[in-house]
Amino acid sequence: MSDYHFEPCTSIPEDNGRQPLFLLVRGQQLLCRMSQDPSILFDVDEVYTSGLSVHLLGLFQGCPCYVVDMAHAQVLPAGTEWRDLRALLQVLSAEFFNLAGRACQVAQWDLQHRYCGFCGSQTVASPGDRSRRCNACHAFFYPRISPCVIVLITRGDHCLLASSARHQGKFYSALAGFIEPGESAEQTLHREVMEEVGIRVDNLRYFGSQSWPFPGQLMIGFHADYHSGDIQVDGIEITQADWWRFDRLPPCPGSRTLSGQLIQHFVDGCLGMDPLP
Repeated sequence: MSDYHFEPCTSIPEDNGRQPLFLLVRGQQLLCRMSQDPSILFDVDEVYTSGLSVHLLGLFQGCPCYVVDMAHAQVLPAGTEWRDLRALLQVLSAEFFNLAGRACQVAQWDLQHRYCGFCGSQTVASPGDRSRRCNACHAFFYPRISPCVIVLITRGDHCLLASSARHQGKFYSALAGFIEPGESAEQTLHREVMEEVGIRVDNLRYFGSQSWPFPGQLMIGFHADYHSGDIQVDGIEITQADWWRFDRLPPCPGSRTLSGQLIQHFVDGCLGMDPLP
């Protein structure tokens, strides 16, 4: 069990007298202290928030925890540097990375909805929940999360891994895609697999989910069995794909990602180990 506890909330209990903590963000970057083991939390004496956008994230170890958008900050705490959120994935603990991802997503939501998408009027932060409201036309804007499916397809002791156009065969992962309007997660899975590699699958098994703040996805993970067809990559999103034996895998995601967990679960099963739930 972790020694750290974070409780999401949008208001602070009146009897909470704890000193607040701050995460300082700029787009998809966080301000960190310069050290091999970076710290992303700052106390009230280190942060000058006047004129900046500040939002409550929740309670961290009982302390109010806020995100501050530092895009227009004139002064930064001494001994700090900006680090990309993605670069912190393998550096921060899971608890701190989830907190960092939440901070970036809340700051991005606030930035993107300063003006109403219906009438163009300025919006204001709602006092009771995580939303911005337009007083002119009474529209509300909540943080947007994009659901995606990610699937590891298996055939005996082989799994199908694919390389995107961005990685050009140097890195492989499970197949993934966004859920379209009107689709279920299962329908998306079948469609994406057919579009990207041209095969059919069956025996879908839900594995788990993961918040993926790049910039705001919810990954829904499945295992699936190969049914029929030959691999034919789309050549646009996917440039290479193949079947890989469990003990001869190419470079692929680590265990901090849902893709890596799907792959490790498959490998453990092939090795006769009790797979992770």
